[in-house]
Amino acid sequence: MAVRFNIRDDKKGDWSPVARLWPYLWEYRWRVGAGLALLVLARSANVSVPIVLKFIVDALEGMSAGANSVSDSVSGAVSGFASASDSAGVAVGVALALVVGYGALRFASVLFNELRNVVFSGASVQIIRRISTEVLRHLHDLSLGFHLDRRTGALSRDLERGTGAVSGFLRMFVFNIIPVAFELLAVLIILWAQFEIQFAAITVGVVVLYGAFTVMMTNYRVQFRVLMNNAESKAHGRALDSLLNYETVKIFGNEVREVARYGKSLMKWVRASLKSNSTLAWLNIGQAAIVAGGLTALLWLAAQGVASGALTLGDFVMINAFLIQLYIPLNFMGSIYRDINHSLVDMEKMFKLLDEKPEVVESPNAKALRVDKGAIRFDKVSFAYKIGDGDDNDNTVRMALRDIDFQVPGGRMVAVVGPSGAGKSTLSRLLLRFYDPAAGRILIDGQDLRAVTLSSLRAAMGVVPQDTVLFNASIGYNIKYGRPPAAREEIAEAARIARLDEFIAQHPKGYGVKVGERGLKLSGGEKQRVAIARAALKGAPILVFDEATSSLDSRAEKAIQLALERVAQNSTTVVIAHRLSTIVGADEIIVLDQGRIVEQGAHDALLARDGLYAQMWKLQKEAADKPDVADAADATDSNQDAGATAAHRAE
Repeated sequence: MAVRFNIRDDKKGDWSPVARLWPYLWEYRWRVGAGLALLVLARSANVSVPIVLKFIVDALEGMSAGANSVSDSVSGAVSGFASASDSAGVAVGVALALVVGYGALRFASVLFNELRNVVFSGASVQIIRRISTEVLRHLHDLSLGFHLDRRTGALSRDLERGTGAVSGFLRMFVFNIIPVAFELLAVLIILWAQFEIQFAAITVGVVVLYGAFTVMMTNYRVQFRVLMNNAESKAHGRALDSLLNYETVKIFGNEVREVARYGKSLMKWVRASLKSNSTLAWLNIGQAAIVAGGLTALLWLAAQGVASGALTLGDFVMINAFLIQLYIPLNFMGSIYRDINHSLVDMEKMFKLLDEKPEVVESPNAKALRVDKGAIRFDKVSFAYKIGDGDDNDNTVRMALRDIDFQVPGGRMVAVVGPSGAGKSTLSRLLLRFYDPAAGRILIDGQDLRAVTLSSLRAAMGVVPQDTVLFNASIGYNIKYGRPPAAREEIAEAARIARLDEFIAQHPKGYGVKVGERGLKLSGGEKQRVAIARAALKGAPILVFDEATSSLDSRAEKAIQLALERVAQNSTTVVIAHRLSTIVGADEIIVLDQGRIVEQGAHDALLARDGLYAQMWKLQKEAADKPDVADAADATDSNQDAGATAAHRAE
């Protein structure tokens, strides 16, 4: 069955990424320059080897001819014999000196090559480190919307392949292309100067034909590399996605489905790989035919020259050595050119990440946020999410917030409630400036968030998110992440505030217990306690609790509520809540519905109004009054906590 490939426009490696490498090369120009100087010395020694070999062969041939001459004149005069013997001795000495020189040149070639590797590799690894850190830093600078639209697994593969491509490109250029080009030029000059023009002309013709064929075939083959990369990234992303959602996959029994999706992506990679391998075979066959034809033609000319007496046997050996020495690396140039094209494709994909523009950028004149009282003001803020498929012509949007206007006095607590999808979490993302409002503005102590630096803004905020994701490290590391320079005593105090101290004390490893990928070894309640401890340790003047107690049972919730109140005593606090019982004591409650503020006021006043808030309160009160439902919810979360604790003890 014929396989159809959908080829992208970038089937050919674009050389623009090479220009992106220049600033990094220039930074290490002295190392690069020293490496190139050693390269010239190494290739000069290598080119000199066939020349010395020619003189050795000619000297040995002269010794053989001299010996035959002496044998034929044995009956001659003694003085003639002595003269021939002296000449033979000189020839032997010259031959021995040339042999020593031959060995020295061989050693020098290897020595200078290895020194070049040492000198240049120092620059190469530093360049790779610089680019890798720059790309990762840029990925962290990109807006939340970019990461929501991308698969983390595919991004990591693009970064991994891109940095590997930089290493491969530099290695191939400095260790292969430049040396071969230098040696080819030197050989052509020698052939031109020492022999008839046909020798140089045939060599040039072979190189040109070889290069044209290689470029044509490689450009055709690069399309399959692009397909392989896309399929591999997609497969890797799917595999990572299924592993990150391991529990969900197991709950719904979709292991076979996930493996099938992964296998489907790999089949695209297999098809492209098979096509790539078959065209590689034809590339190698064509290259071998061109090289063999050129080598045969040159040796035929050299043999004719030796037969006619125009060339010596040493000339024949030198030409043969030159061609073998030249065509062996030239034979690899096809694969090198192919690999360079692959590297260009991979580098281009990585550098495209650097070209991604963040939606949220700092003003050139941005200043550090100055927090005095910590007063927050949403001034007629509207915001919409783009929900199109990523096409530039698709401007489909969903309004999340409409004309939101409220303020939080410094040191006070404001709660935001409403049905799912009302826009509650969007408020916190706007406050953290993960997004900018489409209209209106957000101010802290009178300072527009778009006029302050992002680092100072986020340094002023402590957040306990609804979905706490932890690093695959120790529980101590995850708490300390709130303020890395914190002392052990401060970390312990934060854990105590979040009611984590008892759990940590029960484990033999204490703060060194591992939480697993995304904190999977902890229950939902334990993860949120870690997030609360992290926020407590940070000690920020503004706190955002986004469903901070949603994973806790009723008993734990009351304890954590007291802890949150202690943490928030001297802070301005925005609480986004689903359980209305947790925000009864808020200074003001804002009720959202379909992106609009429909009610606003204190708890008692909202109940008296008998609106949406009162309806929500009534429904939750009825559910809480059913003992079987409440007890089952408490037991479920308590069992989760106990199960996670048991798992840690068994570690």
